[in-house]
Amino acid sequence: MTPNEYLEKILEVQTLAQDSKELKTLREKRDEIECHLRKTFGSSPTLRYGGSHAKGTLVKDSYDLDVVCYFPRVDSDAGETLEGIYNRVRDTLLPHYHVEPKGSALRIKGLDHVDFHIDVVPGRFVSEDTDDVFLYRSSGDKCRLKTNIATHIKHVRNSGVTKAIRLMKVWRTRHGLQLKTFVLELIVIDTLAGSTASLDKQARKVLERLRDQADWISVADPANGGNDLSEAWNASVRASTSALAASTLAAIDSHGWQEIFGKLPVTDPLELSKALHRLAHVNVAPSKPWCTSKA
Repeated sequence: MTPNEYLEKILEVQTLAQDSKELKTLREKRDEIECHLRKTFGSSPTLRYGGSHAKGTLVKDSYDLDVVCYFPRVDSDAGETLEGIYNRVRDTLLPHYHVEPKGSALRIKGLDHVDFHIDVVPGRFVSEDTDDVFLYRSSGDKCRLKTNIATHIKHVRNSGVTKAIRLMKVWRTRHGLQLKTFVLELIVIDTLAGSTASLDKQARKVLERLRDQADWISVADPANGGNDLSEAWNASVRASTSALAASTLAAIDSHGWQEIFGKLPVTDPLELSKALHRLAHVNVAPSKPWCTSKA
C-alpha cells in the first residue's frame, strides 16, 4: 500500500455514515435545541447550521455542528445589545443543558456533561439585505465581530482541499494540539491553494510550512479581513504547532505515516479471515493442567 493509499484509508475510517449513531444523535440534539429556542423566541431568529458537517470536513475523531441563532437588526426583544442576546440565549438553554460559554458561542452538553458536539452561536444581522452578522465577543480588544457563516462554509467547501483539512484535523486531535479548527482550515487552504497533488504530498507540504514558517503565517477571516484572529494564532500556539509538525515529519521520515495514524483496522471479511487463520497458527496450545513434566 502506498503512502497516499494509506492516508485515503485513514479518511475512510474517519468518515461517519449518514445513518451512523453519532450523526443521528447530533441531529436529534440539534432539533431538540431548536425547539427550546423556538419556544422562547418564536419565529424571530433565523436558525442555520454550520460547523464541520456543513463544510464537508467532518472526521470521527473531531466533529461538530454550529447552530447559529441570528436575530433581525430591528428586533430588540431578545436583547438590546449583542451581549444581551448572548446571555438571553444562554439563559434559555441553561435549564435543559450544561452550557459552557466560549468566545462567541455556547457549547452545549448534557446535564451530566456529555458533549453533544454542538455550539449555539447567537448574533444579530447587520441589515435586512445581507447575511453579514455581528457576534458578541467575550475576549479580545473588541466586544463584537462582524462575520458571515455562509462565506465561511463556501470558502472551505469550495477550497478543493477538504481531504487535506480532514487529515490535518485528525493529526491535530490525535496529538492534543490546541489549535482552533477555523485557523487550521485557513492555513491548509492558503498553503495548498491550487494544489492538485496527492493527499500524502499535500499533507507533507502543510506540515513543512507549519514547521518552517509558523511565525510568518498570517490568518484572516475570509468574511471580514478586519477581524483580529491573532489571539487564536498567538506565539504559544505557533510554537507548539511548529514543534509538533517537526516531530511528526521526523517520525514519518523514520517510520512512515503509520507511525502517526496507526494501523488500519481490518474490515474486509476475507482479510479478517486470513488474519484469524494466521493467528491460530502462531498460538501455542497451553499445557494441560494434568500433565506433569519429567525431570
